[in-house]
Amino acid sequence: MRDTVCAVLPKQRQDQIVRALRADGAGGVKVLAGKLGVSEATIRRDLEQLHAEGRLTRVYGGALAVDGGDEPFAEVNAVNAEEKDRIARRAAELVSDGESVLLDIGTTAVRVAQHLHGRSVTVVTSNLAVLEELENDEQIELIVLGGFVRRSYRSLVGYLTEESLRQIHVDWLFLGTSGVRPDGRVMDSTMIEVPVKRAMIKAADRVVLLADGTKFPGHGVARVCEPSELSVVVTEPDADEATRTQLIEAGVQVVLA
Repeated sequence: MRDTVCAVLPKQRQDQIVRALRADGAGGVKVLAGKLGVSEATIRRDLEQLHAEGRLTRVYGGALAVDGGDEPFAEVNAVNAEEKDRIARRAAELVSDGESVLLDIGTTAVRVAQHLHGRSVTVVTSNLAVLEELENDEQIELIVLGGFVRRSYRSLVGYLTEESLRQIHVDWLFLGTSGVRPDGRVMDSTMIEVPVKRAMIKAADRVVLLADGTKFPGHGVARVCEPSELSVVVTEPDADEATRTQLIEAGVQVVLA
């Protein structure tokens, strides 16, 4: 029944696969099947076709996004929107009035910003969408880091961004990720963002990882940090239990949204 339904709109389903890979950098057959609600056999057929069309790179167990630019921010924002909002709401509850918050790039960070409206907090960010979200909120002291503008992903990167981060210190960092390895290591597939993420970690007292259940375990080509560098992970109840256990054993508080 599942494959009968999904076969009606194969093009739309394949577009969803490409969007998911661009957002995460990579994806396994099982994870993609779960996201789209179809069988693994259907996903394998789609991956083979998309590989033949040059829209992704087929690898053992899944696929990789191809080079050629970032996914438009609005499209990424629409993926797992309800899950991201629950995680963002729970993350914002960790912050007390008077504290300072550093928001990473990405769509979940923007949702954290939405839940900080009207709060007496300081927000520092390299996320241009966060700037747009908070610029008219006079309760929030807003600091934007400098850097090179990545228009498609609405972020600031590069030496100027990293140097700005060396000049500040904040109470909280809310960090995004492409995926968490089974041993708890935080990974990312957007290589140009990784040095900025590492500089953010050094600038914060407490590091909170924001990751929906599909990121456990997840993919990524570059290591961002070890689990011991995290304070809190906010995720979903269906996040891989073994990975969550590894994080807890590393001293990380795992909060389920």
